[in-house]
Amino acid sequence: MKEKSVEQSRIPVREREGESPVSPLTSLVDARSDGLWNRNFRLFFVARTAALFGDGMIPVALTAGLLGAGRPHSSVGFALAAWMGPLALFVLFGGVLADRFTPRRMMILADALRLVGASVLAVSFATGNPPLWAVYALSAVAGVGAALFQPGVASTVPRVASDVQRANAVLRVSEALMTMAGPAFAGMLVGLASAGAVYTANASTFLVSGVCLFLLRLAPAPADEMRRGTLFAELVDGWREFRARSWLWGVIAIWTVYGFAVLGPMLPLTAVEVTEAHGSGTYGVMMAVNGAGSVVGGLLALRLRPRRPLAAGAVALTAVCVNLVVLGLGMPVAALGAGQFVAGAAFAFWLVMWSTTVQTHVPPEALNRLHAYDVAGSLLMLAAGRALAGPVADRVGTPEVLLAGAVINMVVVAVLLLARPIRRLERIG
Repeated sequence: MKEKSVEQSRIPVREREGESPVSPLTSLVDARSDGLWNRNFRLFFVARTAALFGDGMIPVALTAGLLGAGRPHSSVGFALAAWMGPLALFVLFGGVLADRFTPRRMMILADALRLVGASVLAVSFATGNPPLWAVYALSAVAGVGAALFQPGVASTVPRVASDVQRANAVLRVSEALMTMAGPAFAGMLVGLASAGAVYTANASTFLVSGVCLFLLRLAPAPADEMRRGTLFAELVDGWREFRARSWLWGVIAIWTVYGFAVLGPMLPLTAVEVTEAHGSGTYGVMMAVNGAGSVVGGLLALRLRPRRPLAAGAVALTAVCVNLVVLGLGMPVAALGAGQFVAGAAFAFWLVMWSTTVQTHVPPEALNRLHAYDVAGSLLMLAAGRALAGPVADRVGTPEVLLAGAVINMVVVAVLLLARPIRRLERIG
């Protein structure tokens, strides 16, 4: 009862009385006559698109640069871990710092860090064979930059767009396209030039992102002027805010299981199964098809506005089972493509519903920290699932792991729909 009263106390009076709910973020959004594509949203959209395009280049640039320099295959994994590790470890502090110094400033600082790291790597690979410690250290700098950048995205979207769901859907479509375009462009550039050229292009994307964020003109928010405690006190306060919302911690707790047992193993086992059965070219096509599905999922989220977004997103996740089953049964390429497409669409739709719900239900002064908890938990469990997928598959069999993932997927969907705070949470706006 205590938890319920805490949550009800945060719901506007008019919403508790049955009137149309009003977002606590409405006052932060200036009146706009030009709809979604106002000046601030255009700048933010370009910044996010450029940064995502740059992030997509990193695995290709690291692989080409290190293997081209005669480094062992393990060095690529260590370099990627040096990039992902700081992102997972420091993202919680990124959320606190975004609340203390404003998200815009932290995202500009993050782009500056990533610009410096990518520029030094560009010069290093262009002029010779950089030592591994330098590659690992600069990759870690990029990871710290990503950790500082990511929490601010959640609180910036509601401040640059009056229609938060539509904005998230557009950004999700852009992310899907950049996920395909970034690696493809990097691969082409490696063939025409070198890994140094890829890192030069990578650095330019962070320059574009930083300039666009610098040009943003956001109205002051009450959260920007709040008195803040120590870093530790802010983390503790963020944890209290997190625990006060059963729908929020419920989804994240369920998602840790989902990331570890379903999403984590799915990517590496898909790569193994498709490549061994049909070749690396087919695997590349499957990833492109998955990206196309993500675009369609984002477009669907532009059109559909379910009254209960988390329930609708959970129902969409049932389609991920199609991909796991066709992979586990070793079905023909056409069926594999269909599975990748529907999985990409389902996951994109869920992400838009989830992002929009968090951004409209959580008070602005706590949004960056709570989003950081979400990112940290997701990354850690996803990484653990990927790391253990191979050894477990070697022991019990890849088809068995994939089919077990399909069963777990349905159990997760059932739990999401049975949990009353998650199932009944209504859309704001």
